Amino acid sequence: MRIFTPLLIASTVAAVGLALASASAAEKASKDDKYIIKTVGEPKSCIMRSNIRSTEVIDNQTIDFKMRNGDIYRNKLPSKCSGLSFNEAFSYRTSTNQLCNVDIIRPLDNTAGRIETRGACGLGKFQQIEKIKREKSAE
Repeated sequence: MRIFTPLLIASTVAAVGLALASASAAEKASKDDKYIIKTVGEPKSCIMRSNIRSTEVIDNQTIDFKMRNGDIYRNKLPSKCSGLSFNEAFSYRTSTNQLCNVDIIRPLDNTAGRIETRGACGLGKFQQIEKIKREKSAE
């Protein structure tokens, strides 16, 4: 019985760890679950940088650009961008006042008090969207 007790405890700890990790991953992956997402018009190649009020990283492949006038432009990157959703921060550099689908973003990592870039990822086109809050279902 002595040999099985540590094994049972280790198995229980591992199962709880996996459950918590799965719950955390599901929580991260479901930022849009409380909204119905509607696309508006055709995708744009560029948006004006000076009109960007804030950004929201949805996941490793999706960023919402919130504009000063209240519009939201969703950028679905052509491929996953490793580390983007971990710190939910990125940088970019352009020579114009536009951010375009040919530009590159760099995920930021804030480790040990230093901010560093981690890799580089291309942007996709900017699709204007509307986020409509879902009605809470009666339970």
